[in-house]
This record gives sequence, structure tokens and C-alpha cells, in this order.
Amino acid sequence: MHFYIMTLFPEMVMQGLGTSIIGRAMEKGILSIDAVNIRDYAFNKHNSVDDYPYGGGAGMLMQAEPVYQAYRAVEAKIAAGKKADGDDSSVPIEDGTPAIRKKPRVVYLTPQGKTFTQGMAEEFAKEEELVFLCGHYEGIDERVLEEIVTDYVSIGDYILTGGELPAMIMVDAVSRLVPGVLHNDVSAEFESFQDNLLEYPQYSRPEVWHEKRVPEILLSGHHANIEKWRREQSVLRTARLRPDLLEKADLTEAERVLARG
Repeated sequence: MHFYIMTLFPEMVMQGLGTSIIGRAMEKGILSIDAVNIRDYAFNKHNSVDDYPYGGGAGMLMQAEPVYQAYRAVEAKIAAGKKADGDDSSVPIEDGTPAIRKKPRVVYLTPQGKTFTQGMAEEFAKEEELVFLCGHYEGIDERVLEEIVTDYVSIGDYILTGGELPAMIMVDAVSRLVPGVLHNDVSAEFESFQDNLLEYPQYSRPEVWHEKRVPEILLSGHHANIEKWRREQSVLRTARLRPDLLEKADLTEAERVLARG
């Protein structure tokens, strides 16, 4: 899978994503992450990409043209990659630059967007390419957003200084769903938010720690009983910590009674 992150701070993005599990997946060629510096497409000698907003107001606004040109550069990279892979889905556009028949999915990180969820991560993981647009200052000229953005997504109801951290969070969440990224691909399927339930409590050695014992059921070796216990614990934990999720969870009548306590 190929990620493209359009940003004013490419070093921040790559330093954050180039380590641990995602870094290893990049080394193996399972993932690629390209941080595209929007300043490289500024049209002035100072590489400035912001200006005052029409109508007044506090702060500066990112201009449309540098963002658009950065996007066009991403399109060209995607088209070149497809051509190298023998995919003839790219076609020349007005100035001869290759473009792709199907535009990539472009995610704009904004508090005005839909809240990011595990289900959204699973949907994004089906894409071959995913482009993230990181805003800064007071935002981005609306005209370029209308032209290139396909998804408006937020990681929560609060304001950050830019879209880089949300982009990194989403790349992390999506990447771990790509086959081969995790050592155990099954672990991506059975964890928090699967079936709208939080993950059950887990334990490792030693068997007794600070006078607290591992639940006996986990030592029994009886896999059916263990799975039953884990499901019950997921229901109880969700009822205690995220009761809002239970409205969407597929529960048996016995589990609903268990959740109500």
C-alpha cells in the first residue's frame, strides 16, 4: 500500500512513521510512505504558502495553488508507479503529465470531518493508494479542497496546530490492517472495537504479580471456555467503559442482560 502525505513538515511525519512496526513494513516493501512538501510548490522566492484571508479574520490561510500543485505531483507519482508495475490505467492530461483514470482517495484532516473509526480504517485499507492532506494556520483555501478532497476526517472534537499528527494516527491504524504488516495478521481482527466491543483483559507471566493471580480459566487449557470468558469480559468492559458502543454491538439476549448488570 502506498501512502502520500501532503504537509508543510515532512520531517515530522517521516520521523514519526519510520520506526517500529511501520518502519519494518516499509523496509520490507509492504508499505511505502511519501511525505510531499507543499512548500516545494510555492510560487515565490520565500517558499511562502500562506496569505491573509479575504473578508478579514485572525491568522493566515494556506493558498490553493501550492496545495493543488503538490497534489498534481502526487498524481504523477501514482501514475508513474502504475506504469512501472505494468498497469496501463494512466493517461496523459493537458500538459502531457501522466494522470490516473481513477483519482486517488484524498483525506483532508479537519475537525469538521467525520470522526475516524476502526470501520473507516478497514475501508481505507482496501485502497492501493491513500493521500492525506495536512492543513495548518487557519486552514486551506476552500476552492482547492472542493477540487481534490474526497474525505473529510477528524480524529476527535478538539483543535490541533496541524494535520500531521492525525495523519500519522490514521496511517498507523490503516497500516496494521495491511496483510504482512503485523507478525500475526489474526491479531488485527480480534481486538478493541471488533464487533463494537472493547478487547477483553489479557495477562502474561508471571502467574502471580503483586499478589494478583491470572484468572484460572486462562490456565485451564479449555479453549471453548476461554473464548466464552473472553467474550463475556469484552461485553462487561464495554458496558463499563464505552456503553455507547453497545447500541451497535450484535449481542445475544443473555449478553444484553450481562451488560445491564
